[in-house]
Amino acid sequence: MRPGISVAFSDDDAGNLALHVADNPDDVMVRRARLEAAAGLGGRRFQYMNQVHGKAVEFISVPGDGPTADAMVSRGQPLAVMVADCVPVVLLGEVPDDVNPVLAVVHAGRPGVAADIVSATVVEMRNRGAAAISAWVGPSICGECYEVPEQLRTDVAAAVPETWSTTSWGTPALDLPAGVRAQLQALDITVEYSGECTRETARLFSYRRNQKTGRFAGLVWTHE
Repeated sequence: MRPGISVAFSDDDAGNLALHVADNPDDVMVRRARLEAAAGLGGRRFQYMNQVHGKAVEFISVPGDGPTADAMVSRGQPLAVMVADCVPVVLLGEVPDDVNPVLAVVHAGRPGVAADIVSATVVEMRNRGAAAISAWVGPSICGECYEVPEQLRTDVAAAVPETWSTTSWGTPALDLPAGVRAQLQALDITVEYSGECTRETARLFSYRRNQKTGRFAGLVWTHE
Protein backbone atom coordinates (compact mmCIF):
# COMPACT_ATOMS: atom_id res chain seq x y z
CA MET A 1 0.00 0.00 0.00
CA ARG A 2 1.17 3.53 -0.73
CA PRO A 3 2.52 5.40 2.33
CA GLY A 4 0.00 7.78 3.84
CA ILE A 5 -3.04 5.51 3.35
CA SER A 6 -4.48 3.04 5.87
CA VAL A 7 -7.00 0.21 5.70
CA ALA A 8 -8.38 -1.44 8.84
CA PHE A 9 -11.19 -3.61 10.14
CA SER A 10 -12.39 -3.03 13.69
CA ASP A 11 -13.40 -5.74 16.17
CA ASP A 12 -15.17 -5.84 19.52
CA ASP A 13 -12.39 -3.78 21.13
CA ALA A 14 -13.85 -0.79 19.26
CA GLY A 15 -17.39 -1.83 20.22
CA ASN A 16 -20.58 -1.47 18.24
CA LEU A 17 -20.37 1.33 15.65
CA ALA A 18 -23.96 1.17 14.35
CA LEU A 19 -26.85 3.45 15.27
CA HIS A 20 -29.59 1.04 14.15
CA VAL A 21 -29.15 -1.88 16.57
CA ALA A 22 -30.93 -0.60 19.73
CA ASP A 23 -27.70 0.69 21.23
CA ASN A 24 -27.44 4.05 23.00
CA PRO A 25 -26.72 6.59 20.22
CA ASP A 26 -24.53 8.71 22.49
CA ASP A 27 -22.38 5.68 23.30
CA VAL A 28 -22.07 4.85 19.61
CA MET A 29 -20.93 8.37 18.77
CA VAL A 30 -18.33 8.24 21.55
CA ARG A 31 -16.97 4.99 20.10
CA ARG A 32 -16.85 6.47 16.61
CA ALA A 33 -14.98 9.52 17.89
CA ARG A 34 -12.54 7.29 19.77
CA LEU A 35 -11.90 5.32 16.57
CA GLU A 36 -11.31 8.52 14.60
CA ALA A 37 -8.85 9.73 17.21
CA ALA A 38 -6.98 6.40 17.13
CA ALA A 39 -6.78 6.67 13.32
CA GLY A 40 -5.30 10.16 13.63
CA LEU A 41 -7.99 11.87 11.60
CA GLY A 42 -7.62 15.17 13.42
CA GLY A 43 -10.80 17.12 12.74
CA ARG A 44 -11.96 14.76 10.02
CA ARG A 45 -14.57 12.03 10.48
CA PHE A 46 -15.34 8.70 8.87
CA GLN A 47 -18.32 8.83 6.52
CA TYR A 48 -20.84 6.08 7.27
CA MET A 49 -23.86 5.18 5.12
CA ASN A 50 -27.42 3.93 5.53
CA GLN A 51 -26.99 0.42 4.13
CA VAL A 52 -30.09 -1.17 2.58
CA HIS A 53 -28.84 -4.19 0.57
CA GLY A 54 -29.20 -2.30 -2.68
CA LYS A 55 -26.80 -1.44 -5.50
CA ALA A 56 -26.47 2.34 -5.13
CA VAL A 57 -22.95 3.80 -5.17
CA GLU A 58 -22.51 7.34 -3.85
CA PHE A 59 -19.58 9.68 -4.46
CA ILE A 60 -18.69 11.58 -1.29
CA SER A 61 -17.09 14.97 -1.85
CA VAL A 62 -17.74 16.42 1.61
CA PRO A 63 -18.78 14.58 4.78
CA GLY A 64 -22.38 14.83 5.90
CA ASP A 65 -25.42 12.77 6.72
CA GLY A 66 -24.96 9.19 5.65
CA PRO A 67 -26.28 8.50 2.16
CA THR A 68 -28.69 5.63 1.56
CA ALA A 69 -26.34 3.39 -0.38
CA ASP A 70 -24.29 0.23 -0.14
CA ALA A 71 -21.05 1.62 -1.54
CA MET A 72 -19.21 4.92 -1.36
CA VAL A 73 -16.34 6.40 -3.35
CA SER A 74 -14.24 9.46 -2.50
CA ARG A 75 -11.05 11.29 -3.45
CA GLY A 76 -9.64 11.24 0.08
CA GLN A 77 -12.64 11.54 2.40
CA PRO A 78 -12.31 8.77 5.07
CA LEU A 79 -14.94 6.07 4.57
CA ALA A 80 -16.53 3.33 6.70
CA VAL A 81 -18.71 0.30 5.97
CA MET A 82 -20.47 -1.65 8.74
CA VAL A 83 -21.16 -5.39 8.82
CA ALA A 84 -21.91 -8.34 11.08
CA ASP A 85 -21.65 -11.24 8.52
CA CYS A 86 -21.94 -9.48 5.14
CA VAL A 87 -18.72 -8.88 3.21
CA PRO A 88 -17.01 -5.52 3.84
CA VAL A 89 -14.83 -4.58 0.87
CA VAL A 90 -12.31 -1.74 0.98
CA LEU A 91 -10.72 -0.53 -2.26
CA LEU A 92 -7.86 1.79 -3.08
CA GLY A 93 -7.29 3.23 -6.56
CA GLU A 94 -4.09 4.94 -7.59
CA VAL A 95 -4.49 8.00 -9.80
CA PRO A 96 -1.61 8.66 -12.22
CA ASP A 97 0.17 11.98 -11.61
CA ASP A 98 -2.15 12.81 -8.69
CA VAL A 99 -1.42 12.53 -4.97
CA ASN A 100 -5.11 12.10 -4.12
CA PRO A 101 -6.16 8.45 -4.37
CA VAL A 102 -9.64 7.11 -5.03
CA LEU A 103 -11.02 5.38 -1.94
CA ALA A 104 -14.08 3.11 -1.76
CA VAL A 105 -16.01 0.86 0.60
CA VAL A 106 -18.66 -1.72 -0.27
CA HIS A 107 -21.34 -3.51 1.77
CA ALA A 108 -21.64 -6.80 -0.10
CA GLY A 109 -24.43 -8.86 1.41
CA ARG A 110 -26.25 -11.61 -0.44
CA PRO A 111 -28.35 -9.21 -2.62
CA GLY A 112 -25.32 -7.03 -3.31
CA VAL A 113 -23.14 -9.93 -4.36
CA ALA A 114 -25.89 -11.27 -6.64
CA ALA A 115 -26.35 -7.80 -8.18
CA ASP A 116 -22.55 -7.31 -8.48
CA ILE A 117 -22.29 -4.10 -6.50
CA VAL A 118 -18.52 -4.62 -6.60
CA SER A 119 -18.44 -3.94 -10.34
CA ALA A 120 -20.69 -0.91 -10.00
CA THR A 121 -18.27 0.51 -7.42
CA VAL A 122 -15.23 -0.14 -9.58
CA VAL A 123 -16.91 1.62 -12.52
CA GLU A 124 -17.40 4.70 -10.32
CA MET A 125 -13.79 4.51 -9.11
CA ARG A 126 -12.48 4.37 -12.67
CA ASN A 127 -14.76 7.24 -13.67
CA ARG A 128 -13.08 9.21 -10.90
CA GLY A 129 -9.60 8.50 -12.27
CA ALA A 130 -8.54 5.27 -10.55
CA ALA A 131 -6.06 3.19 -12.52
CA ALA A 132 -4.47 0.34 -10.55
CA ILE A 133 -6.95 -0.81 -7.88
CA SER A 134 -6.32 -3.03 -4.86
CA ALA A 135 -8.94 -4.59 -2.58
CA TRP A 136 -9.21 -5.83 0.98
CA VAL A 137 -12.02 -8.32 1.62
CA GLY A 138 -12.83 -8.09 5.30
CA PRO A 139 -14.13 -10.65 7.79
CA SER A 140 -17.51 -12.14 6.87
CA ILE A 141 -19.45 -15.35 7.26
CA CYS A 142 -17.80 -18.21 5.39
CA GLY A 143 -19.31 -20.71 2.98
CA GLU A 144 -19.31 -23.48 5.59
CA CYS A 145 -21.41 -21.40 8.01
CA TYR A 146 -23.88 -19.43 5.86
CA GLU A 147 -26.84 -21.80 5.56
CA VAL A 148 -29.59 -20.81 3.11
CA PRO A 149 -32.59 -22.52 1.50
CA GLU A 150 -31.67 -24.65 -1.50
CA GLN A 151 -33.59 -22.48 -3.98
CA LEU A 152 -31.80 -19.36 -2.74
CA ARG A 153 -28.44 -21.05 -3.21
CA THR A 154 -29.47 -21.99 -6.74
CA ASP A 155 -30.66 -18.47 -7.57
CA VAL A 156 -27.55 -16.67 -6.29
CA ALA A 157 -25.14 -19.20 -7.77
CA ALA A 158 -26.84 -18.75 -11.16
CA ALA A 159 -25.57 -15.16 -11.06
CA VAL A 160 -22.27 -15.83 -9.25
CA PRO A 161 -21.25 -19.51 -9.58
CA GLU A 162 -18.42 -19.18 -7.07
CA THR A 163 -20.93 -18.66 -4.25
CA TRP A 164 -22.27 -22.24 -4.40
CA SER A 165 -21.38 -23.95 -1.14
CA THR A 166 -22.38 -26.49 1.49
CA THR A 167 -22.26 -26.01 5.26
CA SER A 168 -19.95 -28.07 7.42
CA TRP A 169 -23.06 -29.96 8.53
CA GLY A 170 -24.12 -30.79 4.96
CA THR A 171 -26.89 -28.30 4.10
CA PRO A 172 -27.12 -25.73 1.25
CA ALA A 173 -25.00 -22.64 1.76
CA LEU A 174 -23.54 -19.59 0.04
CA ASP A 175 -19.89 -18.52 0.05
CA LEU A 176 -20.23 -14.76 -0.34
CA PRO A 177 -16.52 -13.92 0.15
CA ALA A 178 -15.61 -16.39 -2.61
CA GLY A 179 -18.11 -14.65 -4.86
CA VAL A 180 -16.65 -11.24 -4.07
CA ARG A 181 -13.11 -12.42 -4.70
CA ALA A 182 -14.16 -13.86 -8.06
CA GLN A 183 -15.83 -10.59 -9.05
CA LEU A 184 -12.72 -8.63 -8.11
CA GLN A 185 -10.40 -10.98 -9.97
CA ALA A 186 -12.59 -10.73 -13.09
CA LEU A 187 -11.97 -6.98 -12.95
CA ASP A 188 -8.17 -7.46 -12.70
CA ILE A 189 -8.15 -6.17 -9.14
CA THR A 190 -5.54 -7.51 -6.74
CA VAL A 191 -7.01 -8.91 -3.51
CA GLU A 192 -4.50 -7.95 -0.82
CA TYR A 193 -6.30 -9.60 2.09
CA SER A 194 -9.29 -11.82 2.84
CA GLY A 195 -10.56 -11.95 6.41
CA GLU A 196 -11.72 -14.72 8.70
CA CYS A 197 -15.24 -16.03 9.33
CA THR A 198 -17.35 -13.80 11.57
CA ARG A 199 -19.51 -16.64 12.88
CA GLU A 200 -16.44 -18.61 13.96
CA THR A 201 -14.52 -15.66 15.46
CA ALA A 202 -15.65 -14.58 18.93
CA ARG A 203 -14.08 -11.10 18.75
CA LEU A 204 -16.18 -10.18 15.70
CA PHE A 205 -19.88 -9.36 15.61
CA SER A 206 -21.99 -12.01 13.84
CA TYR A 207 -25.73 -11.80 13.27
CA ARG A 208 -25.92 -15.51 12.51
CA ARG A 209 -24.22 -16.32 15.83
CA ASN A 210 -26.32 -13.86 17.86
CA GLN A 211 -29.10 -11.72 16.38
CA LYS A 212 -28.72 -9.19 19.21
CA THR A 213 -25.37 -7.99 18.04
CA GLY A 214 -23.49 -4.86 17.00
CA ARG A 215 -21.59 -3.97 13.84
CA PHE A 216 -17.88 -3.66 13.18
CA ALA A 217 -16.42 -1.55 10.39
CA GLY A 218 -14.15 -1.67 7.40
CA LEU A 219 -12.23 1.60 7.18
CA VAL A 220 -10.03 3.46 4.71
CA TRP A 221 -8.38 6.84 5.17
CA THR A 222 -5.51 9.05 4.12
CA HIS A 223 -3.05 10.67 6.50
CA GLU A 224 -2.69 14.43 6.39
